Amino acid sequence: MLPLAIRLASLVPILGGGAGAVFGVAALGEVGGAATGSHLRYLSGLLLGMGLGTFWCAGDLRRRGAIFSALCAIFVLGGMARALGLMIEGLPPWPHLLALGMELGVVPALWLAARR
Repeated sequence: MLPLAIRLASLVPILGGGAGAVFGVAALGEVGGAATGSHLRYLSGLLLGMGLGTFWCAGDLRRRGAIFSALCAIFVLGGMARALGLMIEGLPPWPHLLALGMELGVVPALWLAARR
């Protein structure tokens, strides 16, 4: 069940990263300049890669546990940066709050389950 849960959760960064890489700021329903779009596509590509890596790790957690742990740490670090933004700038749109829940709730729970 754990590999399935990890693979289902990894669909969030895979789909979100893929949408951002292909559609840029339009994936967020916003308008931005060339620099903003380029940077968002870059970050979306990283998110897509992290999601694909997590999906791959779920296939053999015993052998890929260190990679899975590193990816989880990166997701949590991103969530902490998102939480800092929330404190400084206020509430973001609801999809970002859901992502925050994944980054600081679901990901640590899956990591803890994998460590057992």
